[in-house]
Amino acid sequence: MNIFLSFIVAAVLGYLLGSINSSIIAVRMMTGKDIRDMGSKNAGLTNTLRCAGKQCALFTLIGDLSKGIIAVLLSRGFCHLVGAGLTPDNDTHYIGYIAGFFAILGHVFPLYYGFKGGKGVLVGAASLIAIDYKVLLASLAVFAVVLAISKYVSLSSLISAVYCPFANLLMSWIVDDYSLGRSFLYMLLSLPMMSMIIWMHRSNMQRLKDGNENKFTFKPIKMDKE
Repeated sequence: MNIFLSFIVAAVLGYLLGSINSSIIAVRMMTGKDIRDMGSKNAGLTNTLRCAGKQCALFTLIGDLSKGIIAVLLSRGFCHLVGAGLTPDNDTHYIGYIAGFFAILGHVFPLYYGFKGGKGVLVGAASLIAIDYKVLLASLAVFAVVLAISKYVSLSSLISAVYCPFANLLMSWIVDDYSLGRSFLYMLLSLPMMSMIIWMHRSNMQRLKDGNENKFTFKPIKMDKE
């Protein structure tokens, strides 16, 4: 019963916090415009940087990182409080993946913004900070290498998302010395998070295939061209 209750709390907390879209708030406050009508129309960090500049992007970065971390920490705290850990030492590691998935879901389909949000990469990364920072570091290394070579943020996000579950397995089994079964469980729990991110990049995959995907640049797009 306590495990089921922890699932519900993690799902609700994750979704409600995930629905707070920092990009929409920042761009609207600083420019009076809706980021979902600009550039790629995606309410995420990359489009915010391109279309609204570094100040809006910084606010987006801080806000979206914070909500992912807070969702996981609050969910794990509740799970620990009610004694719903899956192991004798009341380990609440597993519930972080539930909170992280629903935080991504809230970011992608935000309750407060007509269910039209971003793609969830930053929120997924933030969730991993609170779940297992080692997995995040391994995924970021892959992201950085692919970005340096290709200059495509979308391709880097896709490849690091595909790699993340395997990083989860390896870090849990080899580095943390968990059992293979427990490590495999964590890998499976991370799959919905990464699958959501991959699914949200389907339009990017098509543009990559067609050869017209935008490459990464620090130079913002001028507002009068929107």
